Amino acid sequence: MNSPRRDFLLATASAAALALTAGCATGTGRTADKKNAAEAGTPKRGGTLRAVFAGGGAGETLDPHAVNLFVDAARAKALYDKLADFGADLAPVPRLAERWEPNEALDTWKVTLRKASFHDGRPVTAEDVLHSYNRIADPKGTFRARASLEPIDLAASRALDASTVEFKLKRPYAEFPNVLAAFGAYIIPKGTTSFDEPVGSGPFTYGSFAPGKSLVVKRNDAYWEGAPHLDQLDIVVATEESARAGALLGGQVQYAHELSPATARTHEGKGRIEIIRLPGSSMQGFVMKTDRPPFDDPRVRQAFFHIADREELVDGALSGAGEIGNDLFGKGYQYYASGLPQRTQDLGRARALLKEAGAENLRVTLDTAPAGAGLVEAAGIFKDQAAEAGVTIEVKVGNKDTYWKDILDNGTFASYRSGSMPIESHLSQRLLTGSTTNATKWQHKDFDDLYQQAQSTRDEKERAALYERMQRRLHDEGGFLIWGFADWIVATAPTVHGVDAEAPANTLDWARFDTIWLA
Repeated sequence: MNSPRRDFLLATASAAALALTAGCATGTGRTADKKNAAEAGTPKRGGTLRAVFAGGGAGETLDPHAVNLFVDAARAKALYDKLADFGADLAPVPRLAERWEPNEALDTWKVTLRKASFHDGRPVTAEDVLHSYNRIADPKGTFRARASLEPIDLAASRALDASTVEFKLKRPYAEFPNVLAAFGAYIIPKGTTSFDEPVGSGPFTYGSFAPGKSLVVKRNDAYWEGAPHLDQLDIVVATEESARAGALLGGQVQYAHELSPATARTHEGKGRIEIIRLPGSSMQGFVMKTDRPPFDDPRVRQAFFHIADREELVDGALSGAGEIGNDLFGKGYQYYASGLPQRTQDLGRARALLKEAGAENLRVTLDTAPAGAGLVEAAGIFKDQAAEAGVTIEVKVGNKDTYWKDILDNGTFASYRSGSMPIESHLSQRLLTGSTTNATKWQHKDFDDLYQQAQSTRDEKERAALYERMQRRLHDEGGFLIWGFADWIVATAPTVHGVDAEAPANTLDWARFDTIWLA
């Protein structure tokens, strides 16, 4: 009999045609995992892995709904499960949900749970799911997943039986499975009020926790997807990148998260540690405010698209640790418009567009801050590139602690980055008239209507065609100048195997310690 670890169940034909085929057919990013297994032999059981992450200090918590940092997410996925998670292409993959199926109107979804148990032996039930989602959605709380659950009418949703939840939505939503995979949308037992000794359904059980220092967890032999290979996992904290690299090189840990391109270049191929680059984990670009001069003229925006030398930006701002972008979010993800021509620098065309727009000798302020890797460096590089097209850019470095709030409504031109999320989420959260994080101020009713049409479309191919129409328009005249996608760099000791090398950060197989083994 096949192990449930590799057996992701498909839904009934109607549900599969709508959503699950995308999640299940693409798999869970196991290619590199299988490759590592072939090279290292059969996975071995036993041993303790120590993994180091940047931390959040003494205020850290094991409340899975309060996750914010990468270390929070790594701890949460060791102890808990979500109903779904994102595969390497950001399509939803079933987890505690065995399958999902919508009604004809796409405003009611029936979710069937698989057989799974919490660490104390209680079964995971529909009541636990509703309790978890109601806790996340409580307006008195500040949980990050609250915005993702907004489409659900929780007051009207109900448990049909112990293993079936009926979710009533506020409007048709073809991409509802994305909600089930939302960052922080973990399932906890009904009645949970304390997380001092957390009880989840994840692959590891709680051992001990010192906020800002370490978490110790043990193998869950009863895990629904099969017991982890490791006996024990220790997640420790080191805020400085040099300390994480030093701990790995010194043998104190066997897995180090979030290393710099410089560290990777220094040690890659030398045999002491293995460098793993997680592709497409961070979009890098600039936002142009389309509701104010000079970027209210689409010709100016198009000119800036042509100014960018994307290769130089990737090489200079990311030290080559990434790939070029094409002014669209989600390269390699489900629904990405890969057929559009790749933009290259064309200074002659940029000058012509600026002249046509009456914007020769243009002067623009570019807001930036050290709020993310490469932001300030990219601003300086683009300033020099723009000068070749006759554009004068003043780079203004702001406060990294308030930067994202500052640029949401202020200024005209700013550095920007984003982690991975489904393309549908990027559109809904950033590019609709009512989007709360619409930094480009792209507000067009006909564009909103296309999005709503997509969410009311059952057929996935037809829905994909609508997403492509939206992306074509953004590629032609949108406010995102997306020049690259940064790799996320992790490193391991040579004895560590089973680390997935294809999964972007915050997807299912990122920091997936239940599939790792020690040789």
